[in-house]
Amino acid sequence: MSSTAQSITGDIALSDQKITINFSSFTIARIRSLEKAEISAAFDADSNAAGSGSLYRLNIPAAKKFLRHNSLCGAEDTQWMITYVSGRDLKVAFFAGQKTPPLTVDAMQNSTDLCGTFWYEK
Repeated sequence: MSSTAQSITGDIALSDQKITINFSSFTIARIRSLEKAEISAAFDADSNAAGSGSLYRLNIPAAKKFLRHNSLCGAEDTQWMITYVSGRDLKVAFFAGQKTPPLTVDAMQNSTDLCGTFWYEK
């Protein structure tokens, strides 16, 4: 687990219909699978590596605070989540904004909607 994940979210749990962050659950809707190039752009992963990723729609209010009174996207609601699972590792990125986040290298480097990327281990 990354130190950022430990300090903001603590443990998370994912199921088909919800995400639980620090004992608070939120409904999620899986939109689609991610292409290998999108996974590579979002998580700086080897495009030939094993694993899979997904794009989700969700709504976590900006007012919701987690560990140490941190929010996921500052003053904005969290609207999107992408995940990448490889072996025992889970990487998650959260986004604000109404539009689907563009998942290219350039877009990720210049994104104003990317709230944070977190890494977890089982």
